[in-house]
Amino acid sequence: MAESAITGRPTSTRRAFMTACGAAGLAAALAACGSDGDSGSEASKSSGAGDSGQTGGGGGMELAKTSDIPEGGGKVFKDHEVVVTQPKAGEFKAFSSVCPHMGKPLGDVSDGTINCPFHGSKFNIADGSVKHGPATKPLTSAEIKVQGDTISMA
Repeated sequence: MAESAITGRPTSTRRAFMTACGAAGLAAALAACGSDGDSGSEASKSSGAGDSGQTGGGGGMELAKTSDIPEGGGKVFKDHEVVVTQPKAGEFKAFSSVCPHMGKPLGDVSDGTINCPFHGSKFNIADGSVKHGPATKPLTSAEIKVQGDTISMA
């Protein structure tokens, strides 16, 4: 066991504490990074207007009417951390409204892209892919349910 040159006390307790803190921080960072890899899983895919593959009870909270989402555009729902888009008539997609670059909230949807006001990243409204960085990862898909003229969280 090493001793501190200043106090003469054992330093292994402090070293063990610092190592544990570093490991805990690394584990948290890796867990956060791991969530990006799930973006292609079936459970996280968004629903088109005609999809019937949704499961669950009565669905989630109503977000909007289909008429609220412009064709070729979309709308950010900050309270639900989701953005809903309509790339083509009757086709609705949903993504996380948190920018994968720095975890900041996305701002708006315009000119066919979902836009981050903080660093200028732009994402495709059809698939969430990066159209302009600095973001390097696409938006994570979110699951929605379109039933009649109502869009809800699935």
